[in-house]
Amino acid sequence: MNRRRWFRVGIKVMHEVGAIGFGGALLACLLINQTADRASAAEFLAARQVFAAIAQYVLIPSMGLVVVSGLVAMAATQAYANAGWVWLKALLGLSVFEATLLVVGASTRQAEMAAAVQTANADLIASLLRSERITLWLLVVICVVNVVLAVWRPRSKDRRR
Repeated sequence: MNRRRWFRVGIKVMHEVGAIGFGGALLACLLINQTADRASAAEFLAARQVFAAIAQYVLIPSMGLVVVSGLVAMAATQAYANAGWVWLKALLGLSVFEATLLVVGASTRQAEMAAAVQTANADLIASLLRSERITLWLLVVICVVNVVLAVWRPRSKDRRR
């Protein structure tokens, strides 16, 4: 294989590894969001700290790897320049970027969450968690659409990709 082919394969592997990390982090965050014990303030806040750590150390880096490797793949592969599905994936990638920042922003609102737990404000906690859960599910749906676009994309006449 020539150097250009190795580069393309390397970018593709980076994109896929990042996507796996991103998907795993999303599922872990969803699991914590839905199962954290709200009855015990200490356990709930500990779960929220784990959520914040996953968001900071797994979700953000893997999202960055997916977005950057996807953009590099677009730039490196001439056949992608005029493919509509690639541009749709790029736009969805920007949506993933923005929604991920919302999740991370929510995970860093520990003081607000702690105050709600300490004052036993169940309505506020439920509202914060519901908003976070909706954003996480939205991210999952966008990621599934991106995978579907990548797998069932229209095949071009150029098979060297």
